[in-house]
Amino acid sequence: MASCTALSSSIVEYFQGDGFYRCGYCKNESGSRSNGMWAHSMTVQDYQDLIDRGWRRSGKYVYKPVMNETCCPQYTIRCRPLQFQPSKSHKKVLKKMLKFLAKGEISRGNCEDEPMEPPMEDAVAGDHALITKLDIQCDLKKLGDNLKDSLEREEKKGKSAKKEESSGLIQSQDKRAKLGSGEPAHSVAVPAAPKPGKGADLSKPPCRKAKELRKERKRLKLAQQNAAGEHAGLQAPRGPPPSSPPKAKSNQPKALEDLIFESLPENASHKLEVRLVPVSFEDPEFKLSFSQSLSLYVKYQTAVHQDSPDECGKTEFTRFLCSSPLEAENPPNGPDCGYGSFHQQYWLDGRIVAVGVIDILPYCVSSVYLYYDPDYSFLSLGVYSALREIAFTKQLHEKTPQLSYYYMGFYIHSCPKMRYKGHYRPSDLLCPETYVWVPIEQCLPALESSKYCRFNQDPRAVDEGRSTEPDRVQVFYRKAILPYGVYRKQRRDAGEEADVLQYASLVGQACSERMLLFRS
Repeated sequence: MASCTALSSSIVEYFQGDGFYRCGYCKNESGSRSNGMWAHSMTVQDYQDLIDRGWRRSGKYVYKPVMNETCCPQYTIRCRPLQFQPSKSHKKVLKKMLKFLAKGEISRGNCEDEPMEPPMEDAVAGDHALITKLDIQCDLKKLGDNLKDSLEREEKKGKSAKKEESSGLIQSQDKRAKLGSGEPAHSVAVPAAPKPGKGADLSKPPCRKAKELRKERKRLKLAQQNAAGEHAGLQAPRGPPPSSPPKAKSNQPKALEDLIFESLPENASHKLEVRLVPVSFEDPEFKLSFSQSLSLYVKYQTAVHQDSPDECGKTEFTRFLCSSPLEAENPPNGPDCGYGSFHQQYWLDGRIVAVGVIDILPYCVSSVYLYYDPDYSFLSLGVYSALREIAFTKQLHEKTPQLSYYYMGFYIHSCPKMRYKGHYRPSDLLCPETYVWVPIEQCLPALESSKYCRFNQDPRAVDEGRSTEPDRVQVFYRKAILPYGVYRKQRRDAGEEADVLQYASLVGQACSERMLLFRS
């Protein structure tokens, strides 16, 4: 019932939302509602599929708002970096940074920054006590040892072991590959929506594109040689967005990376370096910078979010921003840095002034959180870091073509101060019913009249990844891995069955067959 490939399986415990709680956005004391699960471990592919169904993580707690009931519906939003063009306000922020680095000029006027999101613990305020309890109780090492023993036992049985009761419940490899690998089919299911990142950049690279790439690569290489010493860490992509047609140089606006990596004088006043550090206490660079990163987090939370020191200490910092369920992966066809959770540290003159917490997944860079030194708020570090992460996504796309999106978390139209994410265009919102991506321009009129909307305008469209065979849900119970159809016959618990069916409906068929649902 288990295979050796499951040694890196996701292991989750599901918890059904049983009430309403305080909303971190509108501050309604009993308006927010979500379902969640504790992820003991999770593969990057499973998490990619989950966020493409409206889930999001806070530390190891993965949650999904009950969209048609919660006070502030939270729609997953993604930007398309390959077609992204910075707005005038974006360019102002980038120029302001360059002036500060080059001459030390400080603009004390309008910071041009975006509103800050609530602290991660506020975003899941009603589940905070549960997260704390689970963080203490869940023994990952013990659970991992049990899983390893189970898998080794199952592997010894070999393919010759046949059991009539469960043979019809095991999913074929062909179907599993169709459901769980490659670019999610539902991302292009809306007839009215354009298909960003498809066609020119992924499925049929013509010879003409290769020639254009070589020319652009040579031009960028020459342009960046002067700036290489000043901009260590993140480097600009070597080619234009593959889906963009070639333009005459006289009419072509400056690309984002050209604006970011503009040459600085040799006697520049300041030096900015961006370092990508894996979130792992086994990584020496992460360990060396932990104390400084923690101090910056405490300074940010107390100054910007008015947290008391005991609300943003080492425990909270570690739980929400340094503890990730994602298993690091380094496949040969993946990005050089691999997949997993990272801190993107902004070092100004030898000290950390901002940290962007990100997840690098098979199809996207997913922004988790940002904290920065309030003393440098005049640099609009919220906007600046988002633009750097968009440029970083384009860089990763060169080596890994399917990685072509920048996920910005949730877009909350009913909360005006949280609409800023819609300014990074082109971008798409996830339909909460059919889980297809729809351009934000098509969604905004409906959101003006109703805070909860189904964006897919095809009334016949359904969730293509929905759970259709719940008996195939993989369960981890008493050191054994078995399909739910087998487990259900052993337990016969009607109350538990409702939870499992809801879990399967929320994670979808593919994830329900790959992830292991822990039952005690």
